[in-house]
Amino acid sequence: MQSFQLIKPCLALAPYIRHYWILQDDSVTPVSERTLPIGCMQLVFHKGKQLLLSGGSELQPQSFISGQSVGFSDVQSTGRIEMITVVFQPYAVKALFHIPSHLFHGQNVDTDAMEDVELSDLVKQVTDTSDNAVSIRLIEQFFLRRLYTLPEYNLKRMSAVFHEINLQPQINIAHLSETACLSSKQFGRIFADYVGTTPKEFIRIVRMQRALSMLQQDATIPFVQVAYECGFSDQSHMIKEFKLFSGYTPCRVSFCLRSLFRLFFRTLKMSLFSYQASSCCPTFAVSLQRLSSNDKKETK
Repeated sequence: MQSFQLIKPCLALAPYIRHYWILQDDSVTPVSERTLPIGCMQLVFHKGKQLLLSGGSELQPQSFISGQSVGFSDVQSTGRIEMITVVFQPYAVKALFHIPSHLFHGQNVDTDAMEDVELSDLVKQVTDTSDNAVSIRLIEQFFLRRLYTLPEYNLKRMSAVFHEINLQPQINIAHLSETACLSSKQFGRIFADYVGTTPKEFIRIVRMQRALSMLQQDATIPFVQVAYECGFSDQSHMIKEFKLFSGYTPCRVSFCLRSLFRLFFRTLKMSLFSYQASSCCPTFAVSLQRLSSNDKKETK
């Protein structure tokens, strides 16, 4: 049996935490999934069996912070799954942990390696607690205590920048620098410190997620329209980005959404992240079991 819960943070934490999600799956059959970049860093607690990373020899840490990344990654279950994930706002990790976010780029950093005593205590409390509602309260209390030490000036700049990114599918870095009232060099440095990647790379992730959101809402929508509305230069550009970020063409993703939706709806409902604030899901994951080896031939 599989269950998925999405939980909103309290109002005081909403500027820093987008949401929490809890996934439980009692299946003993190994399941493989592909995860795509979402533009937000995450704090993951494994209360059940840890997931096996692609390659098949390394387990995810019991608790870790997942940094920004460009490419997709494949993971496989190793038994009963029970995990709680904190999905941060794009700029929040630097503020809450006082560590430049770019140091996490492309990595799953074990919380034990962060030398944060309070965080280590939280991990022990969460993993030892059987009631997930209590676990969420413990997590909220932890981050509420950290709000009192947050510097405000750069957070306000970043908040204004993300507001602009949300409004405009096509936006240039110079405009974002002006919005932040910073020089181009200063903006790039501060953005990487807070968000964990470059402005250009982040905009590419957002653009990709917008396209995925459109295809989830209407899998029959013409790709030319998706490319235009999401800010790609043309359809070829969108196809190239899809392959880079997901390993699949838009046609393959669209086909799965049309033909196999019922088969892996449970995966998709916990998976598609739209950058808009009204979005409710953390990451786009495609079940590799559903996309069988018979479907490797992709049409454009």
